[in-house]
Amino acid sequence: MEFNLVQTIAIYALPVIFAITLHEAAHGYVARHFGDLTAWRLGRISLNPVRHIDLVGTIVVPLVILVTSKLVGAGILFGWAKPVPVNFHALRSPKRDMLWVAAAGPAANLLMAMGWAMVLKLAIMVPPNAFTQPASLMAQAGVSVNIVLMVLNLLPILPLDGGRIAFSLLPERLAQRYAGLERFGLPILLILIFTNVLGLILGPMVRASIGLIETLFQF
Repeated sequence: MEFNLVQTIAIYALPVIFAITLHEAAHGYVARHFGDLTAWRLGRISLNPVRHIDLVGTIVVPLVILVTSKLVGAGILFGWAKPVPVNFHALRSPKRDMLWVAAAGPAANLLMAMGWAMVLKLAIMVPPNAFTQPASLMAQAGVSVNIVLMVLNLLPILPLDGGRIAFSLLPERLAQRYAGLERFGLPILLILIFTNVLGLILGPMVRASIGLIETLFQF
């Protein structure tokens, strides 16, 4: 079934906003648990999406990707929220605890993907009505968006979460050398995006992850 742009935006709006904002809130919550109160003091440990929305990353970029995908039929939907401030030096064990703070975001996306999968399963099981099709379409969007964000953020490129996790796991000397590459992280990501290499990297991992969820929930 073909959808116009307005219908597509309506389907993806909530999944995108919650996927991005809860990802950031999870970082702040875990950072607080391990001793850094920065995000808590700034009111960023919140489930209110307004506190986390970034005009460009949460609205403009996903919207541009949706429009482009409607025109050319390709594109991986992603975006970002305002990063939750984390003072890693304030953590009780900075290098070790960095791993858990970084992993919290992708873990939140995985949990949300499974939550949306449960919604999809219920929508499939109940008798068809006025709500089942919109719910199933939004749930499918929720699964795919959260899996894309999880896989993207687990790439071992600083300042992505995967880069923070890699830094935490590396021996001290290698970790410091690795940290020196962070200033190249954004240019690397932009090159990967505009050359479509990012899609080639993420595609197989995203499909495999969604396939596992489909198998688990028996869609």
